[in-house]
Amino acid sequence: MNDTRSGQIIAIASGKGGVGKTWLAISLAQGLAEAGSRVLLVDADFGLANVDVQLGLAPGPDLGEVLAGQRSLAEAVRPHAAGFDILPGRSGCGSLAGLGTAALARLEPLLAAAAGQWDVVLLDLGAGLEPVVRSLAALADTLLVVATEEPTSLTDAYAVLKLHRRDRPPGDQRVVVNLATDQAAGQRVWRSLDTACTRFLGAGVPLAGIIRRDARVADAIRRQTPLLTRHPMAHAAADVRALAATLTTLSRQAGKLHPAI
Repeated sequence: MNDTRSGQIIAIASGKGGVGKTWLAISLAQGLAEAGSRVLLVDADFGLANVDVQLGLAPGPDLGEVLAGQRSLAEAVRPHAAGFDILPGRSGCGSLAGLGTAALARLEPLLAAAAGQWDVVLLDLGAGLEPVVRSLAALADTLLVVATEEPTSLTDAYAVLKLHRRDRPPGDQRVVVNLATDQAAGQRVWRSLDTACTRFLGAGVPLAGIIRRDARVADAIRRQTPLLTRHPMAHAAADVRALAATLTTLSRQAGKLHPAI
């Protein structure tokens, strides 16, 4: 990856589906934009892309066409009223789900180019441990692993963390606890992962943020509207903004963002 680029690539992953990963990616994109960053959200879930569905976007150019050389990045990116840009994916596309080495080689300079135009490039990865998901996670500057209080989510999140350390040593990986009953429950989830990583992998994993369970999230998804727009005062909205503030601070410390004016 080109180290001269000015922006940061953040990948959002989960070991299993149903943990709210895509919703978090959308909400975080808006939170980072509110904090002053130029944000590109890339739907990189090549099997079940659904950022466009959650936001009610009409069909149009997508990442598949860009990788095929049929569209330029500029032609496929769409601005959203919430203040961030989107590069949609293509749901159920077998050619993308089985992305090969050649296509991955085309994707790496594409992401580097995007990180030269946007402050933050957010990758909404597919759930699971498929090779293409792991490869994309390894391209990111920071990997956010989403976990919930469910035991299966914890087990699968640990697997993601373990393989990422193998794929990109040393890589910046952090945990986001979603759907937490409260802050204390979220802390317990993180501590379980941190303890397991310390014991079996030799080093713990930092906590990026905790998003509390909030019924207004489901309403925003049904309305195909970002939560921070539809319910700006919701508990989950406050938690997303706190996560965005943490990541913005980390980016500035890494020299990826200029100080706010």
